[in-house]
Amino acid sequence: MSSKAIALTDAFAYNRFMDFIIIFLINVVKIFKYAILIRVILSWTGMDANNRVIRALNDITDPVLKLCKSIIPPFGMIDLSPILAFFALDLAEYGLQKLLM
Repeated sequence: MSSKAIALTDAFAYNRFMDFIIIFLINVVKIFKYAILIRVILSWTGMDANNRVIRALNDITDPVLKLCKSIIPPFGMIDLSPILAFFALDLAEYGLQKLLM
């Protein structure tokens, strides 16, 4: 094989690898959005905070939601941090999808 053909196959392999990484990150963002949605829904039900699943969900989503709470403080009993988190995650997902095009 010529050096030009090797360079093309290397570039193709690199592009496929980068596409894999971007698709993986898009899926991580989607899973994170589902985790926030589940946390919001479970917060309405008043489930026990000592439940293992609830603790794991809180541990996963707390870093982003705490960051959002520092930007938008709660209004009385209404916490808008999940809305800001969804908006930021949607922007991240959109940006990653644009990288694939």
